[in-house]
Amino acid sequence: MNETTARRLAGRACLATALAFIVEVPLYFVYDGPPPDSNVLARLLIGILGLTFLLVFVAAFRELVRAVRPAYEWAGNLAFTAGVVYVTVTLVSSGLEAGAVIAADHPIDPTIEVSGTYILYGTIGRVLLTLFLTTVGYTLSRTELLPRWTHRSAYVLACVNAAFVPSLFFGNDPAHFYAANGWGTTASMGAILSYWLLALGISTCRSIGRSRSGQLTDHPSAPGTVRRPA
Repeated sequence: MNETTARRLAGRACLATALAFIVEVPLYFVYDGPPPDSNVLARLLIGILGLTFLLVFVAAFRELVRAVRPAYEWAGNLAFTAGVVYVTVTLVSSGLEAGAVIAADHPIDPTIEVSGTYILYGTIGRVLLTLFLTTVGYTLSRTELLPRWTHRSAYVLACVNAAFVPSLFFGNDPAHFYAANGWGTTASMGAILSYWLLALGISTCRSIGRSRSGQLTDHPSAPGTVRRPA
């Protein structure tokens, strides 16, 4: 896969992921009590589609790194692996929720009733996203594939996710911001991630066709370096 194709695929997949997550997250706040099955299944389906697009993004990101900066292919592979594991864990969580809702003979709130998803969506998801965002940030900082704000914001978002890792010690009330399944630990992190992915996708699409001659060398202080605008 050449650089232009990788940028185009990564940018479009990133945008599709972000849009799916942006639509999904508000559906968690439509009802005060147990939501109807249609609400739960709809948001899960949208989330599953978003996660599928995320798989495409991480694969294309790895190919982009490989095409432009082969020396950092290892970092692209690590970002890809972390992304795939995050998607897998989240898909398992979605399956557990959907199964419980389909099997129940009355409306349930799966964020409370399905205890197996507490730390899958929470602590485990936060650890995996911390690794993914840190690796993406490092890769972008060393390769200068995108403007500087992309890797800086990735580091910030990684730190925010890391701050929620201990949430498994704080109960299972979703109304509690810092609970294992709290709205801060899960929904707010999903919302922030979705808008970051939206910005990243736009930036990647805008970079399509950018000449490789404008790329930085492996180290920003190397002679003959051409810097990208922030």
